[in-house]
Amino acid sequence: TMGTFQLGGSGMTRWLKELKPTNIDDIMAMVALYRPGPMESIPEYIKRKYNPESVTYFDPRLEKILKASYGLLVYQDDVMLTAIALAGYDWMEADKFRKAMGKKIPEEMAQQKEKFYKGCLEIGKVKKEIVDEMWNAIAPFASYGFNKAHAASYGIVAYQTSYMKAHYPVQYMTAVLQAEAGDAEKVAAIVHECTRIHIEVLPPDVNESFRNFAMVSREGEAGRIRFGLSAIKNVGEHICEMIYNERKKNGPYKNLEDFLTRVQDKDLNKRSVESLAQAGALDCFGVDRGILLGNTEQLLAFSHHEREKNETQQDSLFSGALFDFESKVVLKAAPDATLDDKLKWEKQLLGIYLSSHPCAAFEEKLTGVITALNEVENCPRDEWVVVCGVVASVKKKITKKGDIMLFVTIEDRSAGMELLVFPKTYATTQALWVEGAVLCIVGKTPKEEGENKIFVENAHVLTKENVETIGRQVRIGQKSSGKNNSVSSEKEKAIRITIHPDVLKEKMEVLKELFARYPGTYRVYLSVAGNSIKTGSFVAWGDELRESLQKIIGETLVDLFD
Repeated sequence: TMGTFQLGGSGMTRWLKELKPTNIDDIMAMVALYRPGPMESIPEYIKRKYNPESVTYFDPRLEKILKASYGLLVYQDDVMLTAIALAGYDWMEADKFRKAMGKKIPEEMAQQKEKFYKGCLEIGKVKKEIVDEMWNAIAPFASYGFNKAHAASYGIVAYQTSYMKAHYPVQYMTAVLQAEAGDAEKVAAIVHECTRIHIEVLPPDVNESFRNFAMVSREGEAGRIRFGLSAIKNVGEHICEMIYNERKKNGPYKNLEDFLTRVQDKDLNKRSVESLAQAGALDCFGVDRGILLGNTEQLLAFSHHEREKNETQQDSLFSGALFDFESKVVLKAAPDATLDDKLKWEKQLLGIYLSSHPCAAFEEKLTGVITALNEVENCPRDEWVVVCGVVASVKKKITKKGDIMLFVTIEDRSAGMELLVFPKTYATTQALWVEGAVLCIVGKTPKEEGENKIFVENAHVLTKENVETIGRQVRIGQKSSGKNNSVSSEKEKAIRITIHPDVLKEKMEVLKELFARYPGTYRVYLSVAGNSIKTGSFVAWGDELRESLQKIIGETLVDLFD
């Protein structure tokens, strides 16, 4: 559902997974019910869908009106037709009833309640206790009632976008990225979703990128998505158009020299060249980003030399200082870019991490302990949770008592989230809240539904040396009575199976059947392309299961967590 119209929120997704829609009426109903007020009817709708014997009607005369919604009032239209069928309303009066619901004015709804009761009792001959039940079902519509035509329109577009994502995932996710290109947080979440469904999202490339996100593919390859050149900060629209138009007119750039010779423009300056290199847009020439960055002056001098040569039609007398006689850029020695360098540059210039993520290695080590940020909203309310994330921003606030508290944004590979660090916790953790730091956070979810944040109890800086120790210390559950204020309980027993995305796609159903044949207490996690996927399977791990697993997917890495 992520990226689809009206269905993409985590709350809606949670209900859809329970509902398992089978027709357009189900989608329409969810669109209408997932609003303040009517939302209370969602569990009953799901129950009635799968338990026909539980479907009841306030009155037999309503079966024709409410059959598609299993006897529940879902739309404004249902309320209007109920008033006509049982309370003697004519169409004009029913429309006034609709307006009263739409305007959410208590006085008007009170008048309608009196009229509705009187009509049902005197004209419809409905028992008062039944009228009470009906009005209790109608009352939430004063908070938010959805028109059926509106729900149908939304539902059809929701279905169409879901169909496109299911059958044309690369094209569809490219379009979603284009639509959200200006929002770095949303782009990061969409890229994470692409990774989850095995779509590769690549950094900008002067030989493949267009202005915006675009699907690119080569013969024999699955479709991939490229960042657009205009996504790179410090690289203006004009130079992006120059790079693309030259490539479109005269073909791909053969090498670094070819690129610098053909793209002659004042906007190809030190800042734009550095940004192109750091963002990975020049990786196609086979020169490390760090070396390119250390040779910016040489690159610009070569470009200037080529421009002068074209203008004067003769070589510079001093060209040998920087270039050989075959017009090659002479690159001086410089250190290669580290993965940390690449991640820092990508975050600065593209708004997201692409080559990897600062949390990636730690998430692998903490499988079964931490919860992905995009799953926190689905966690029980007012319960302990442990997450891992890189600090994206820190804002201080002075409380009324004069103490310091923090509003911190952290990010993992799935999403970003706000943390609240109250004064008591700040006093013991203040040195940890530094932008770029990777932390393991222990905290509580809010009491209110729909609140997506964490109230921090404690935090730990994660390093390669301490991650396993932190993993053993931190457990999701009840608050321990130690000085470190960690959360501890019996850790979930788990196995983690490393599997290639293509093998998983081919063998998914076979693996489900295998796990079902060996029920036990170890939860199964799948490590796919660096992402840890929590499954609903619990198995009894042993030699038989190991041998069966090897027959299906071959030799593989299996980690056991007792």
